[in-house]
Amino acid sequence: MSTALLERAGELEALDAALASASDGHGGVVLLAGEAGIGKTSLIRSFLDRVPAGTRVLAGACDDLVTPRTLGAVRDAFAGHSAHLDRLLTEGSRDDVLVGVLAELADGDRPTVLVVEDVHWADDATLDVLRYVSRRIERTPAVLVVSYRDDEVGRDHPAQRLLGGLAGTSVRRVVVPRLSHAAVAALAGARSVQVFALTGGNPFYVTEVLAAGGETVPLTVTDAVRARVHGLPPATRSALEQLAVVPSQVELPLARALVGDLTVLAEAERRGVLEVRPDAVAFRHELARRAVEDALPASERMRSHAVVLEALLARDGVDLPRVLHHAVEAADDERVVELAPRAAAQAARDGSYGQVVGCHRLLLAREHLVPAAEVAAAHHQLADALWAMDEPTEALEHGLAAVRILEELGDVVGLGEALIVLGPAQWSLARTADAKASLARAVALLESVPETPTRTYALLWRSVLLTMAGDEDVLAAAEAAAASAERTGAPEHLGMSMTCLGRARLMEGEHDAGLELMRRGLAATRAAGAHTYTLIAHGLLVLDLFALARYDECRRHLDEAIAYAEELETWFLATSWQAVGHRLRAVHGDWEGAIAGLREIAGARGEPERGSLRYALPPLARLLARRGDDEAPAYLAWTRDLAARADCYDIWWAAGLLEIESAWLAGRPSEADDAVARLGALTARPGRELDRGELARWQRRLGRTVAVPAGARPVHAAGIRGDWRTAAAAWEADGAPYHQALELLDAGEADPTLQALRILDGLGAKPAARMARQRLRALGVTHIPRGPYAATRANPAGLSDRQVEVVRLLAENLTNAEIAARLVISEKTADHHVSAILAKLGVRTRREAAAVARSLGVVPERRRAPRA
Repeated sequence: MSTALLERAGELEALDAALASASDGHGGVVLLAGEAGIGKTSLIRSFLDRVPAGTRVLAGACDDLVTPRTLGAVRDAFAGHSAHLDRLLTEGSRDDVLVGVLAELADGDRPTVLVVEDVHWADDATLDVLRYVSRRIERTPAVLVVSYRDDEVGRDHPAQRLLGGLAGTSVRRVVVPRLSHAAVAALAGARSVQVFALTGGNPFYVTEVLAAGGETVPLTVTDAVRARVHGLPPATRSALEQLAVVPSQVELPLARALVGDLTVLAEAERRGVLEVRPDAVAFRHELARRAVEDALPASERMRSHAVVLEALLARDGVDLPRVLHHAVEAADDERVVELAPRAAAQAARDGSYGQVVGCHRLLLAREHLVPAAEVAAAHHQLADALWAMDEPTEALEHGLAAVRILEELGDVVGLGEALIVLGPAQWSLARTADAKASLARAVALLESVPETPTRTYALLWRSVLLTMAGDEDVLAAAEAAAASAERTGAPEHLGMSMTCLGRARLMEGEHDAGLELMRRGLAATRAAGAHTYTLIAHGLLVLDLFALARYDECRRHLDEAIAYAEELETWFLATSWQAVGHRLRAVHGDWEGAIAGLREIAGARGEPERGSLRYALPPLARLLARRGDDEAPAYLAWTRDLAARADCYDIWWAAGLLEIESAWLAGRPSEADDAVARLGALTARPGRELDRGELARWQRRLGRTVAVPAGARPVHAAGIRGDWRTAAAAWEADGAPYHQALELLDAGEADPTLQALRILDGLGAKPAARMARQRLRALGVTHIPRGPYAATRANPAGLSDRQVEVVRLLAENLTNAEIAARLVISEKTADHHVSAILAKLGVRTRREAAAVARSLGVVPERRRAPRA
């Protein structure tokens, strides 16, 4: 092994193993993490040097540009390898590119290595491709190697959506460590103590410090790089300074255009400052390039960027993000305002919302050079992109700015379109009344001009908003949108109108007919390739299936909706539907996982609110109340505040139920009086029969005498009548242990109350468990089980107490039916627990789950009998 790869044998073995597996048809991903200068690129090159003959190698890297190149690394990797994919990358839709890249990796008999370096600088579209491929690569003969600086990828970094979501046996995570003191001593000899103290064992820093020569160690690594460059001939130094303003590598034609005869670089190449390869010139490390660039006076740096800008514009096929970067750095504002809208349009086509935002921000920073109509368009498009990215506060600012400008211009159609975008941003921030007013105004404006699909678009958004708010005019709004869709005839509008009509009928109480229309609407929007409509149609269907307790179908649509939203980078909808997924986990007893997931989506009070808060906060507050958590009162207050601002039936309903259950758990039923009255008035209209039944069930639990409302769910009707056996069995069949326990708790008998206590202790439902113990004592039971030990709850796998029990039985090779019998739960509930365990542990099989649980200490190690 060369000195540059000291102490890297384990990392190379991981890469070799991934390629060997891919060669057998089981593809995988290697995530190569480490700080700048740690040697990730050297490691990758060494790995590629040893791949077997016949392996196809595709390599690309992301650049540190003002706005990243859309699909830049993907274009570079596949350039010249596939004419079909080259065409898709130039002319195809986003979906075409995703499918095309995966098809290239799956095609052929030989294995493929796809390397994408510096993903911390990747654009959204590249992250889309990598996420799409990563989830499907296991069925291909390919290995994807992704490198990134882990110290630059924080919790909110866009790359986390790729890196944080990968799990399973096909994913290998390799963290490249610093060199040990012994390794530095092998390189630095007598100066090793000083060199190690300065560099901390970072290989690039070590190399640069040693290359600086002399008896003394430079004060900083930047000093070391500058010392090496300063010792070069003036012409070579000048050429290096010109190349240093180009991030990453400089392809040979561009390098020649910038410095002329490349032999001027020979001395820098001999001294190891840069490399001249058959296709490009590059500094040996990005840190070295930055050290040279940062040393330039600002005026010289701008001049050098201007030279690069002119050279790029003189070439065929302008790379817009790259040209825009150099225009910004050259302070060429006129070129920036010319190029930014074109780059934004390209990014929008490829689904790179982050790049759309970046380009329009560059434009608006120079809006004094831009006509007012173009400024309004930039604000409008920014608002649209930011809403999709779940940044509604900033989206609202830009949406209002667009409206103000278009009002001044008297542009009726443009103003109507801007108001359509403004409405969702207002709704996301729980300003429902403002959102209704904006969309009603949009409809009115567009009715004053000849009918176009834009008017249909406004009517559809208004219909969607009214269905989400639970407005009484929802059916009339849906019918108006459907009639306009019929007249204008756009397939995506016809599909979405079916979804709106279906939801309106469902809200009128026609559940099966409404769901069927919504399913048809979803299929139609998908067939039309209408991504945003498809996401909304998916989400509305998921919400209604959950509300109707049709959990199996809800889960099927939910998984598809989340994957679809993530691949489209529509983070508002992705996180909203993830919140519904966490609510499903809670129903099935995985409270630990549900609370953790909902907390992450809700964030902290006082932070800028996101649209997904409305889906995460009420269920999170309710779970904390059920656990008796110290934070429960604060989250109850936060939920009340959201409900007061939201003007939305779903949030009013959720907040009211939270107040009622909190009062019941605290043993103060009179504190639920106001909430019961509010929800009684809310559920009085037709179509809310199921909610009336649930409210009546809670009233009975509060000790009030109530009749079974017409249209109540059978499980609620049974509970209201006092038929606890039927109600508990129904909840058990649905895999809902908490609700099952609450029905058992009302039995007034020792055995079912003991069963309720076991379930509640397993969930960590301390207030209800305390109530169960009180009732057992009242029934004369003397031996009452203690609660679970705290150490069990804090297990390192992040499993709930019940899941710990299940995984221990998995380790005994029990079937789900046997687990169910042992724990006195339904087989369906056991199925849910096993699925959740596999997901939490990141494994595919029951045997792998048991093995991981043993390694974490959750399951005792097997003990072999001693030999005779």
